[in-house]
Amino acid sequence: MHLTSSPVDWYAARAAGLTAYLLISGVAVLGMTMAAKKPFARWPRFTVEDVHRFGGLLVGTFVTIHVVTVAIDSWLPFSLPSIVVPFISRYRPVWVGLGIASAELLVALAVTNHYRRRLPYAFWRRAHYLNFAVWAAATIHGLGSGTDRSAPWALGMYSAAVAAVSAAVVWRAAHGRVRAWTVAAGGLVATCAVLLVVGLGTGPLHFRPRPWNAAAFSEQLTGRVTQLNGVSRGIVSMAGQGQGVQNVLVRVDLLIAPSKLLQTSFQMEYLPSGAMCTGRVTKVHPRGFAAICRLRTGERRRVDARWQPSETADFTDGLITTTAF
Repeated sequence: MHLTSSPVDWYAARAAGLTAYLLISGVAVLGMTMAAKKPFARWPRFTVEDVHRFGGLLVGTFVTIHVVTVAIDSWLPFSLPSIVVPFISRYRPVWVGLGIASAELLVALAVTNHYRRRLPYAFWRRAHYLNFAVWAAATIHGLGSGTDRSAPWALGMYSAAVAAVSAAVVWRAAHGRVRAWTVAAGGLVATCAVLLVVGLGTGPLHFRPRPWNAAAFSEQLTGRVTQLNGVSRGIVSMAGQGQGVQNVLVRVDLLIAPSKLLQTSFQMEYLPSGAMCTGRVTKVHPRGFAAICRLRTGERRRVDARWQPSETADFTDGLITTTAF
């Protein structure tokens, strides 16, 4: 899909995903609290149920925003099937697949809640327990694929959510009774859960971010070359994408005469920041070019792009290399 490379979209995707996770954690804790005979002494039960229901709607809203903004962003390689069918994504297929499965299960549970009065109570209650699976899959999804998962504030957020839900499960298992063993068991389970989250986030699931507007990189280049010839001059354009550790979008336009270049332009956009490096082409090869561009910060980049001959205008076997100078 890849409709935009704006950093605003990427920030919105991350913020929506984290907000949805916090909301579903709060809804899970509130739901277990409601299961007690006297959940809140000062609040009527119907108001607590309304808050619980509204929280579920908010979860669905932010999950939708998260999915849509990820789908249209150009930084991650998501196609329409890869955001609908679990475990086929090229980017962290297991962790992303769990997130997709969690979202789809959430939709199914929303349908059962909508038709709650038409369904047998026993069936609805058993189905409602699947919310634990939704929350657990969302937790693993965030720890495994979230780009903020190793940040101290994110680990603190996940730890607090996991500790709260774990303690609520113990409290619910004790039928809402606060006893010495309940407090001890809840504290032990919450502590173990926090240690597990921190251990995963700083260990095997530690996130090593891609460089931000890397000064030097070498990536695979795919693209398309088009040529329009006139009587005395012609236009040659190349639009391509460098994919790898540092993703970029590249466009080159050449105005040519029979024996010389009349004008050139070069543009390279860093993803996901959206930073633009603009300049000119300095040399043209049979299957490539060299260019110099400048960022708004004043930094300059030397770019060299080459690709293999192809029977069509499209090419897939290319290389783009950038250095600072």
